[in-house]
Amino acid sequence: MISVIIIGAGNVASHFYKTFKTAETVSVTQWYNRRLNAIETYQNEVEITDDIKALKPADVYLIAVKDDAISHLSSQLPFEDRLVVHTSGSIGVHDLDKKLKRGVFYPLQTFTKDADVDFSTIPLCIETINKADYQTLKTLGEAIGCKTYKVNGDQRKALHLAAVFVNNFTNQLYRVAHEITESEGVEFEILKPLITETAKKVQDISPYMAQTGPAKRNDKKTIKKHLKLLENEHHKAIYKLLTASIQKTHGRQKL
Repeated sequence: MISVIIIGAGNVASHFYKTFKTAETVSVTQWYNRRLNAIETYQNEVEITDDIKALKPADVYLIAVKDDAISHLSSQLPFEDRLVVHTSGSIGVHDLDKKLKRGVFYPLQTFTKDADVDFSTIPLCIETINKADYQTLKTLGEAIGCKTYKVNGDQRKALHLAAVFVNNFTNQLYRVAHEITESEGVEFEILKPLITETAKKVQDISPYMAQTGPAKRNDKKTIKKHLKLLENEHHKAIYKLLTASIQKTHGRQKL
């Protein structure tokens, strides 16, 4: 049995708590947050506290808070030489206080409040300083059904950067498309099968091979028509930038 104490109360912390509670070999012994009201709904299930000095002994302390709070919070922990991990994709393992055994337990997924999460579908990136601690975190990840990956700091940061492109930036393009359809009174719903098929395609072939559209074909007439239709200069700039990027990738002429 691996004992875990959760530190933080955001989406990631909440989803980890829920999945840990379903794991036969994991015990959540305590949950800390500086604002107790954020976790008080769970007080009948797990011991909660807002006193960082009251943290009990555990195998793993999981810090799931905003990136800019991780380092300071780890320095406030009232013990040393215990395994403390954070869940960030961009913060280094050495940003945790050096008095601790340090690691990273990074689930590469987007989390939404109150949405069901199947951790068996989530890649879990693990980084530690000590080999023994890696095995502990690997066992913990496997206990909740995750496929685990041993990564170093540079690899994890590259994955986080890539994740911004495939998740955050892509979602912003969905928003642009939504604005375009709304401007003509067309249902965004009509685009959803295309969104699904596009995501499905890269499960089987590379993004390079999956690319289609007027930019790849160097269809200048269609590109000009699209640019003429775009009244929003910001949207037009995005269209030009991505078109140029696709053309460069596929050896086509620039705009």
